[in-house]
Amino acid sequence: MATRQETADFILDQLHGTGTVTARKMFGEYGLYCDGKIVALICDDQLFVKPTPKGLAHAGPITMASPYPGAKPHLLISEDRLDDGEWLSQLVRLTADSLPPPKPKTKAKPKKR
Repeated sequence: MATRQETADFILDQLHGTGTVTARKMFGEYGLYCDGKIVALICDDQLFVKPTPKGLAHAGPITMASPYPGAKPHLLISEDRLDDGEWLSQLVRLTADSLPPPKPKTKAKPKKR
């Protein structure tokens, strides 16, 4: 089941004021970026945040689950926590601050003939 646009829009609304937060569509699901860093995935209308020590400490007791088969476990954010924009914004900010900056994209070298 693909994530609905309304779900991604709701999560983005909850994260206003967190920094530059965007969602990019990927294979029917969404990658959630904060200041250019991928911090979470929205899959099957559920939010999965990358685990970091500071994020785990902020989250407290939380369910861990994989956003798709074969993926590493992420913090699965429950519906009641999605409604708490302040808590969610702080979690995303802590996660983004804990992750390394994205690697610069390199141009592909032309193939020799």
